[in-house]
Amino acid sequence: MKLRVFTLRVLTDAPIDASAAQLRGFFATKFNDYQLLHHHSADKVIYDYPRVQYKVIDGRHLVLGIDEGAEVLKEIYDQYESLRLGSTTYNVIGQEFGVKECELSISDKYCAYAFTTPWLALNQTNYQKFYACKNRTERLELLSRTLIGNILSISKSFGYTVPQRIEAVVDVNAAKTRLKSVSVMAFRGKFTTNFEIPELLGVGKSVSRGYGTVQKCN
Repeated sequence: MKLRVFTLRVLTDAPIDASAAQLRGFFATKFNDYQLLHHHSADKVIYDYPRVQYKVIDGRHLVLGIDEGAEVLKEIYDQYESLRLGSTTYNVIGQEFGVKECELSISDKYCAYAFTTPWLALNQTNYQKFYACKNRTERLELLSRTLIGNILSISKSFGYTVPQRIEAVVDVNAAKTRLKSVSVMAFRGKFTTNFEIPELLGVGKSVSRGYGTVQKCN
């Protein structure tokens, strides 16, 4: 199936020194009426794949809108003159944006991807399973199954029925990161799968805050 993806980069008068979570906080506060920007409804979390995701990649602060999220970004992308991120205000001098159709579907060939931001793969259950594994091979097999589950969840969220078995091989290393000021286990590295994932989409946990962003490898 095709997904419509809107990519936005806000250009400011000084380099931005802020997290993806702070960027999310700005848009969520500034445009509180748009639930897709903050993923909450009446102070309750919306348990669905986030249609708007905030990312910091190689020092670039990006906002990604997918399908309904793309329509929201098209409405508000230029409706502010400054960004208040943490204790710093940045004056906006322009925007770079683009919209394209991207494939989300099973593939007849293997595609290689890299995690450009840490992948939060483990929930409480598979965290315990991860540490019960006897060696690296078992841990990577567990993470490969977890990744397949992530892809299936994304597909289900967009109403795409996967017509055949998804396969994946993960080659990652553990890396500590921080989520809401708490140190958590994450992973960096690469994977291959017989599934087409749109560029810059997030997989795993906390993708709205920029985690688990994937890019195709050449």
